[in-house]
Amino acid sequence: MRILLCLLALAGFLNCTKKEPGVPYPEGYKKWSLLKSALITKGEPLFEPFGGIHHIYGNSDAVAAIEAGKPAPEGAVLVFDLYEAVSSDSGDAEGAHKFVAVMIKDTEQFKSTGGWGYDAFKGDTRERFVKNAATECFACHQSQERNDFVFTTAQK
Repeated sequence: MRILLCLLALAGFLNCTKKEPGVPYPEGYKKWSLLKSALITKGEPLFEPFGGIHHIYGNSDAVAAIEAGKPAPEGAVLVFDLYEAVSSDSGDAEGAHKFVAVMIKDTEQFKSTGGWGYDAFKGDTRERFVKNAATECFACHQSQERNDFVFTTAQK
């Protein structure tokens, strides 16, 4: 009986520590390093999908790789945080939160998309809206293969 209880406890522990498939929401990402911010305005090529004010955050693994000019290690996470741009006489400011896009490096789970998993969450919710990461995200990121499929580079 004691052995059975130990085996059940061990099975429960192993099940709880098993990594969930997919791209998780990046809890606490605004406390990570801010790699860059930019404003994409009307008339720019990327305005339709990404118009507004965006911030790029990286966890410590992603930042270290970008600063070293090396491919990201397993577990590296980058976040593209997008807000509407609201203009006034005093300048542009963040408006409504449009989405949080996430890239996570996991070469085993995401072999078909360069070792990166992609997803996006609407506004301030956990509602996912990427239906096909290969066509909606990776198709564009493929142009950055020489840079580990990442657009953000170290600031000089």
